[in-house]
Amino acid sequence: MAHVKLHIPGPVEVSEKTFQAFRLPMIGHRGQGFKDLMAKIQPQLQTLLGTKQLVCLSTSSAWGVMEGALRNLTHKKVLNCMKGAFSDKWLDVAKRCGKEAEALQVPWGSPIRAEAIDARLATGQFDSLTLIHNETSTGTMSPVAEIAALKRKYPEVMFIVDAVSSMTAVPLNFDHLGIDVLLAGAQKAFALPPGLTVFTCSSAALAKAATTKDRGYYFDFVDFQKNAAENMTPSTPSISHVYALASKLDEFYAEGLMARYDRHRQTNQMTRDWATKHGFTLFPESGFESMTLCCVNNGAKSGGRKIDAAKLQKLTKDQGYLIDGGYGKIKGTTFRISNMGDETPASMTMLLTAMDSAMTKL
Repeated sequence: MAHVKLHIPGPVEVSEKTFQAFRLPMIGHRGQGFKDLMAKIQPQLQTLLGTKQLVCLSTSSAWGVMEGALRNLTHKKVLNCMKGAFSDKWLDVAKRCGKEAEALQVPWGSPIRAEAIDARLATGQFDSLTLIHNETSTGTMSPVAEIAALKRKYPEVMFIVDAVSSMTAVPLNFDHLGIDVLLAGAQKAFALPPGLTVFTCSSAALAKAATTKDRGYYFDFVDFQKNAAENMTPSTPSISHVYALASKLDEFYAEGLMARYDRHRQTNQMTRDWATKHGFTLFPESGFESMTLCCVNNGAKSGGRKIDAAKLQKLTKDQGYLIDGGYGKIKGTTFRISNMGDETPASMTMLLTAMDSAMTKL
């Protein structure tokens, strides 16, 4: 079967070099070899996340650590900042965890702004909040630094930030932001196979977690911290993922982090330019567009062009490239094109050329 290259918002394409690392021989997860591997990548992860805190690895989807954050850090009530399909799920997750929760809902395509959060936190009802930095369903990136600045006003509130589709593609300085949890799944901008989550916690978050009696077992942040200090993980990890992560981190630093961020800006702009050339607009509010994917309006706003998005997806797939036909309630009225991970101007040119060809057949 011919391989279809992924340009969906995740999982993204995984390189052969990464798969080679993933297939390295097994080692014992309690042995010195694994400790040495973790010791090698810990400082690389700390630099990547801009933190002196230990960075932890969880063999799970990001939702595992997201649920763990709620269980570890919410005692009173959580404010769920909701702006799209994935951030909207936080409210359901919080309630399923038995937490009192409230939605801060904005229209899909709009960012979460600090003023709206400030108004809610000022009530004193909340001791945690959840925020998805980059909402992939709508291609909208909220101003995380602006929001994080509220932490100084509300130090008792735990700021939990999901950077699943932005970590490694844009700068994220955890210590400077002053937030409490930063996490990402590896299947997005890391360009690794699904099944690994990278996260770090503030000292305040760890202190609060230590007072939580029902924080659970698998996602106990205190246990993660204790094990990370020994270059270990609390439970048996996916050693293959750690090998692949180590290989990927070496690639990041060989390229240079700033060069990596610049590359994502360039490939994202190429995609925006393609949309403009064909008479489309972007779904997000202007100035808050994602840097890792484009959510393209299909006639839904601004009187832009309207096409058969499903047919565009099929015609592009027939040429060996898979884009996304939209998600949730905006499926079909939008379509999404990913530029995250290993994509380069050359690889994006190949995709966009294939899409140009598809457009002539609509």
